[in-house]
Amino acid sequence: MIRTILISVLVLIVSILIYAATKPSDFKIQRSATIKASPDKLFPLINDLHTMQTWSAWETVDPKMKRSYSGEASGKGAKYAWEGNREIGQGSMEIMESIPASKVVLRLDFIKPFEGHSTVEFSMVPNGDNTVVTQTMRGTSSYIPKLMCLLFFNQDKMIGGKFEEGLANLKVIAEQ
Repeated sequence: MIRTILISVLVLIVSILIYAATKPSDFKIQRSATIKASPDKLFPLINDLHTMQTWSAWETVDPKMKRSYSGEASGKGAKYAWEGNREIGQGSMEIMESIPASKVVLRLDFIKPFEGHSTVEFSMVPNGDNTVVTQTMRGTSSYIPKLMCLLFFNQDKMIGGKFEEGLANLKVIAEQ
């Protein structure tokens, strides 16, 4: 009886490990918000990493987080690095592309708790008196993060929720 239970548990664990290995490595998380402001007003709020931190939802996760800036003041070459608690981890981002009032593309590198590399893009599309701001994160997950997402959290819900919160904060600031 105990042997049957142990074999069943072992088969379940192996099945989960195999299933995690078959999950796609590439991921995409995307959220949008309609903001009553022009792309010209929104662009500087996204293109300057100092200003971005005033509305980013990630900034409230660890109030004691250490931050540093380097490179350009804004736009292509602007860099931001952080080191925080285990929830926020450690990493950096750099603006790789900056098209005024249209698009900002960042390279996002995580060091802790897991190494990871992603691209985050903000697009701004005018729509009458409004602008549709879309935040998209693309990347590749290695095996351990795929397993963690399978067992412990929904990556789209967790990161997408922070995107929604940040875009809502951006909306409040831009519509003032």
